[in-house]
This record gives sequence, structure tokens and C-alpha cells, in this order.
Amino acid sequence: MSQLVTPTASRVAVIGASGYGGLQTLRLLLGHPGLTATFLGGERSAGQRWSSICPFLPLPDDPLVESADPDRIADAADFAVLSLPNGVAARLAPQLIERGVRVVDLSADFRYRSLEQWSKVYAQEAQALNRRDAELCRTAVYGLPEWQGPAIAEASLVAAPGCFPTASLLPLLPFLKQGLIETDGIIIDAKTGTSGGGRVPKEAMLLAEASESIAPYGVVGHRHTSEIEQMATEVAGQSVQLQFTPHLVPMVRGLLSTVYARLRDPGLTADDCTTVLNAVYRHHPCVSVLPVGTYPATKWARHTNRAQLSVQVDTRTGQLVLMSAIDNLIKGQAGQGVQCLNLMAGLKPETGLPLQSFYP
Repeated sequence: MSQLVTPTASRVAVIGASGYGGLQTLRLLLGHPGLTATFLGGERSAGQRWSSICPFLPLPDDPLVESADPDRIADAADFAVLSLPNGVAARLAPQLIERGVRVVDLSADFRYRSLEQWSKVYAQEAQALNRRDAELCRTAVYGLPEWQGPAIAEASLVAAPGCFPTASLLPLLPFLKQGLIETDGIIIDAKTGTSGGGRVPKEAMLLAEASESIAPYGVVGHRHTSEIEQMATEVAGQSVQLQFTPHLVPMVRGLLSTVYARLRDPGLTADDCTTVLNAVYRHHPCVSVLPVGTYPATKWARHTNRAQLSVQVDTRTGQLVLMSAIDNLIKGQAGQGVQCLNLMAGLKPETGLPLQSFYP
């Protein structure tokens, strides 16, 4: 593959190229000034020209999609983005790292510090694997760039967070870090579009099923609950248990997370809390903090790598209300992956990433 990039552009392999995560990654890499896609990997699509699979996204030289052979990938790329089903990346990532390829994994395979915890949360995938990479799980960096930037820059393996954890943790972590909220009683109510379910057909994502309806799912024990708790606990310095409920809404892309927590100082105002967010994110261009009284909409973040945050305080109840809108496929997945690649390649984190929405 070839495209107009600088001579020193880092080479990137995209594995799982025709899925939603892979497609978004390739779109972001097109014209990127410091990264270029040099290898496309797939399973069912292996052996086919890109134009026959995704004619709506032309790529230079119409590359061939290849099987994900570790030696071939190592010859072609410095970095690899793995946009694969849970349980699949765990087989490929160690082989790539052994060959000197630095990996950003968009699945959940390395998001947990403990392999034992991953095996409990992803029990079905764990039954099909005999994972022996507990040390790799411990050393993988959780890829939330605004909080783990220096570690990501040096990492061999980055585990990109899930879309729900990204939208929920960005507004929540500053208040946990500064001890401004109680660590118990936190509630997260989140809503996402159907693209969060991936490109493989699923009955619940059919138009006839999802249109003109909104429904909760995974009400107790959703996989992202423990992922959010892990990062929240690390930042708070004490155990955090919370209630997380996701909802499916009839739109293609977008995610809105509303987080409720009790303030330790009921005298804090919405202006005070907005100042807290501004202080934390003032040097992070992929996060915007909205003025008090302005609440984020998913359309404002659509097709961008920007998280839109807002805060309100209910002085009657002493509750802090945090709101966050992202594009689940960009800041919640592929864009965050490219943001991590930028840091790993020594670039500014926002390089090549869209930050202005296409409205409406």
C-alpha cells in the first residue's frame, strides 16, 4: 500500500480490517501525516482485493487482504492494530510482540491486569483458550491516553478501553482522584447506538428490532462494569464498586454516559466542579469541557475523536451529575487506538484525528 505521507511515517498493520473498528482505523490512517497502513489482515476476507470487500472506502493500490501471519506482519509493519473478536487477539499479540511489533488491541483481551479476572468476566472465551500470558496481562497498558499517556508512549502492548468505560471514566476519574466524591453509590446510566455491537449480524441489532425502541441490556454484571471499576479503583486508591446499566438506542453511532455520585462536600457548586474538569483536561485537545448548563449531545461528538463533558450539581440532594458524549467508533474505539499509536510513535496525541463535528 502507498499513500502521501512523510518519508518517516510509521508502518501500521490493521488486522480485522473490514470490521467496524478496522474500517474506522483505516479511514483515520488515510492521509495521516505520521502513520500509514502497510498491511491489511483478515480471516474470511483473506485473499480478496480490498475493493471487492469495501468499495465505499477506496485505498491506494487496492491492496490484498492477507491472513494474519505474524512473520509477514512483522516484515510489513512497526505497529499493529488488532480489531478482532474477544479471545482472538490473545493468540496473535504475543507472537507479534516477540517479533518486535508494538500492538494496540481494540478487544478486551488485555484490559485486565489479572488474567484470572479476565477469565471470569469473559468465561465463554476463556473456555476456548488455554491462556498462559498472565505476565503480558500485567504489563499491558490500559490505553486511556488522557490518563496513561507516558506509559502508552513506551508500551509494547496497549489495551484500548471499551467505549462505555471511556465515556464514563473521563468525567468520573478527576473527582475520584481528588477525593471529592464518595466511592460507593456511584451509578452509571449509558446509552449507545447499534454499531457498538459490531458488524457481524445480530438479531437485536436488526432494524425491525431496534428501531423506534430503547431497551436496557446487561443490567447486572455487564462486562464493562468490572473494567470501569478496575481503573476507578486504581485512580481512587481504594476499592470502587458501582452500578452500570447500558441501553441500546435506535441510532447507528454515538454514546451518552450519565454518571451520578455523591459529593463529599455538599457546598461544591457546578462551577467548582467544572473548574475541576477544566484543570485536568486543559492540555488534552481530545476532551472538551462544556459550560455549566450546556449538556452534551451525541451528535456533537459524531465522527470526531473528542469527548464532550459537562457537569451539574443538585444542591437539594448533594448529587454530582456528570455527562459525557462520544462517538463510540472513534473516541470509543478506533480513534482512541490511533491516539495511542500517535503517542507510541512520538507524535502529538491528536495528530491526524478529527476534532470538529460534522453537524447535523
